[in-house]
This record gives sequence, C-alpha cells and structure tokens, in this order.
Amino acid sequence: MRNVGESTTFRDVFAVREYRALWLAYVLSLIGDQLARVALSVLVYSRTGSPLLTALTYAIGFLPWLLGGPLLSGLADRYPRRTVMVTADLLRAVLVAAMVLPGAPLAALLVLLFLAELCAPPFASARAALFPQVLAGDLYVVGSAVNTVTWEAAQIVGFVLGGAMVAGVGPRRGLLIDAATFVLSASLVLLRVRARPAPEREPDSTTGMGADLRAGARLVFGDPWLRTLTVLAWLCSVYMVPEALAAPVATELGGGALAIGMLLAANPIGTTIGSVLIGRWVSPERRLRWLVPMALLTGVPLILCLWWTDLVAVGVLWGLSGLFSAYNLAANAAFVRAVPDARRGQAFGLVQTGMSAGQGLGFVIAGAAAEWADPLTIVAGAGALTCVVVLPLVLRGNRFPPAAPAPG
Repeated sequence: MRNVGESTTFRDVFAVREYRALWLAYVLSLIGDQLARVALSVLVYSRTGSPLLTALTYAIGFLPWLLGGPLLSGLADRYPRRTVMVTADLLRAVLVAAMVLPGAPLAALLVLLFLAELCAPPFASARAALFPQVLAGDLYVVGSAVNTVTWEAAQIVGFVLGGAMVAGVGPRRGLLIDAATFVLSASLVLLRVRARPAPEREPDSTTGMGADLRAGARLVFGDPWLRTLTVLAWLCSVYMVPEALAAPVATELGGGALAIGMLLAANPIGTTIGSVLIGRWVSPERRLRWLVPMALLTGVPLILCLWWTDLVAVGVLWGLSGLFSAYNLAANAAFVRAVPDARRGQAFGLVQTGMSAGQGLGFVIAGAAAEWADPLTIVAGAGALTCVVVLPLVLRGNRFPPAAPAPG
C-alpha cells in the first residue's frame, strides 16, 4: 500500500487487475481498428479502383459518433457497463466477420462497417464511465495518462503494423483477425472485470434515449464548470488543425514523404511526453492550477510557426503544442468528478461527439482555407484562435472547484 502523500506510479495503476484487463482490451481494440481500416481500404480499392470509394470507406468509420454518440451513449447509464461493453464487442465481431462473406456487394460492406462502428459509442462511453470505479482518486489520472500514451503510440505505429499484417495475410484474413480481437476483448472484460449493477438513477428520471440526451445536455451545458471543461475538450478541433495540413506544409518547406510523416508524428510524440510528465510527476492540485495556462500554451507554438519556418523548427513547435495539450488529463479528471455516476456515460458521449464532429469540421475548413492561403498562416491562425478561446478563462482566474478524488 502506498503511503499518504506518495505520488502515484504507473506500477500502481497496472497493479489493479481490472485495469489490466480493460487496458489490454483497449489495445486489442486499437489493433483491430487499425487493421480493419487498412484491410477495408485495400479490399475496396482492389475491387473498384476508385479513390473516392476508398476514402468514403475510411470516412464511414468516423460518422457513427455523430449519430450514435448522442443517442447510444446513454445505454452505458441504463444497463450494467460491463454488459454494454461485452455486447458491443460481440456485435462488432459478428458484423466484421460478415464482411468476409464471398460475393458480398460493396453496399453491403459499407452498411456492415457502419453498423459495426455504431457499436463504438456505447462501448467507449461504458468504458469511460467504468474507469473511475476501477481506478479511484489519482490512480484515475495516471491511468488516463497510460491510455493517452497507448492511443498516441497506436497512431504512430498502428497503420504501419496494420499495413504489414494485411500485406502478409491479405485483406479478408485481416478482417477475420479484427473480428477475433473483438472476441478476445469481450472475453477479457467478461472474465476479468467485476460485474456491477447499472447506475442507480434518479427517482423522477424519465425514460427513453431522447430523454437521456436532453438530461445529459442540460447537465453538461447548464453547469458553468462542466461547460468550461467541455469547451477545453472541444479545443482539440482547433489546435489539431496542423494534422490536416502536414502534407502542404512539408511540401512548402521543401520536404517529402519523410517530412510529412515527421510532422504527423510531432503532435502525438509531444502529447505522449506531456501525458507522462503531467500524469506521473505533477500533483493533482498543481494539475488543476495549470489547466487553463497549459490550454493557452497549446496555441502559442502554432503562432510561432509564422516566424520559425525551418522544417525541424516547425516539427518541434507542433510537438510543443502536443505537450501542452496534456492539460486534458486534468480536465478529464475534473469532468469525471463533477458528473454524477448515473449520467456519466451520456455526458461522455456528448463531449466525445463534439470532439469528433469538431475535428472533422476543423480539418475540412483548414483544408479549404489552404487552397488560397499559405498553410503555415492557417496553422498560426489556429493557434491564435486557440488563445482567443482560452484567454477569457485566464483573465477570469483559477476559480475552479478544488481537486478531489474521483468517485468510485
């Protein structure tokens, strides 16, 4: 047992059996998702030769959050969360396996893909709502740092491994492997995560997904503190804009494919370093005090791209922006503390939906603007907009609720 005042370590987090199971299930899910995206892209392009249809196949993976996020996330508050996760994984396994059936028309593949991805919002919401019950207090923040590092690492190497596996076994077998990862994930959650009852709802709670959505929206947007945390979460729609402009920026600065890859990896690498530093070596109280200043500093390096235009310097600046974005660890922990357990899944779904929709919209706007403006100017503009959004919070001061252990 840790002594009072002793900092939480990554070893402490992995000492929790349930967390180990949830983390491994998460890794399997990430591997399966990357593998499926590569496999389907290869399969569709080999059958149609159409770049448009191939891109559409890839884009479908992001659409279900816009539709299913607000409505289906509430299932994590109506039913036992372990049950929701296992059911979603098994449904995805069946739907992905069905894509392998010979002679399936392209339209059927796209429908199956959409339905499989529609299972992601309730699964992710149940998982997010379950974590504070598995990891109490500061263990939750350090566990969130581990999750962030895991996600960023998957972005850096996931597509490379997925491409290698598909090249080795073929797209159809790749899809079968993806289906198997969902079965393994469901098995881990079922066998290693303790069964808990559904959250206890308010006596006057209304029924129906629409009612859950309205109640969740009132909770998230009606409370000033939760509204502030939601804005800070949605800020990724702005400071992640450079990701959409990596290719034109690298080309403008005289780089090739390697430079594009370097720029794409810069933010994830910075986020990984920042998450480790903030999650492991910064106290909960200090994380909360640094929350808004770090959010402001996320935009400053992007503004400096107007003057520091060397390719390496731009990569470093993008990495610094990612490092400061580790403020999300503190924001996430504060959000969990402030949301009642009975509404946690729905609240998470609303925030995640806004993040997905905002990032997609931000990428489209940035790409369109770069048709007529210098791409580094667009990057600097994204940094300036980040600062404009956060500056009123800085001027208001840190009038935030005190840090407290996340509820179990």
